[in-house]
Amino acid sequence: MFELLSQPAPDGGTYGKWLLSGLTWTMALAIAGWAIAFAVGVAIGTGRCLSGRTIPAICRVYVEIFRNIPLLVQMFLWYFVLPELLPPNLGDWLKQLAPPWGNFLPAVLCLGLYTASRVAEQVRAGIEALPPGQKEAAIALGLHPRHVQYYVIVPQALRLLIPSLTSEVMGIYKNTSVALTIGVMELTAQARQISEMTFQTFPAFAAVTITYLVLALIVWAGMTWLEHHLAAPTSTACDPRPVFLPPVKEENR
Repeated sequence: MFELLSQPAPDGGTYGKWLLSGLTWTMALAIAGWAIAFAVGVAIGTGRCLSGRTIPAICRVYVEIFRNIPLLVQMFLWYFVLPELLPPNLGDWLKQLAPPWGNFLPAVLCLGLYTASRVAEQVRAGIEALPPGQKEAAIALGLHPRHVQYYVIVPQALRLLIPSLTSEVMGIYKNTSVALTIGVMELTAQARQISEMTFQTFPAFAAVTITYLVLALIVWAGMTWLEHHLAAPTSTACDPRPVFLPPVKEENR
């Protein structure tokens, strides 16, 4: 069924190389997008839990905007609308970027900032799930409130969020397929191009399906290892199970 991948392509290579090129761009989009999503998401999620009104309100507006606009619409806005809103010099520079960078950069920003809004909500939920005694104890030890957030609260919240962040990492790999709408030749775009060139749709998309599945399994295995590696150490004092001690022998008087 997959003999198609070894057949020669019009550019002198093979269709398997086309898919390999698409996989490279898919991974580049996902890795760069996740770096943006994690950094921005942690900052926005932490900002939503700060005291005061201004910063939490700004962070909430960000989350509501990016989370409630469909990803496809955002992709078009970043690619077609953003260059027109920027200053002329910067907008012209962005529109004149040599391919594929002129398509790649808006796609990365779109994926990263969209996923950041989802990560931010999970970070907020993780922080709110922690007992208030953690913050009170840190303040009692003399830590500045800002240091309490970044050195005590956020690291503990991130440990709790690893299982849910696993789905977000998988999701950003799958969402890279939306970038084909603005011309990024990632994995799904290459499969569609192979299908149009050879009229063999099933083998092309079957290979892509298996590739996405393998990527998801790799992400799951890596995040599972990270979850166990960063798991908080347990102690007997915190173990809810009853501890049975041997009876104490009475000394003969």
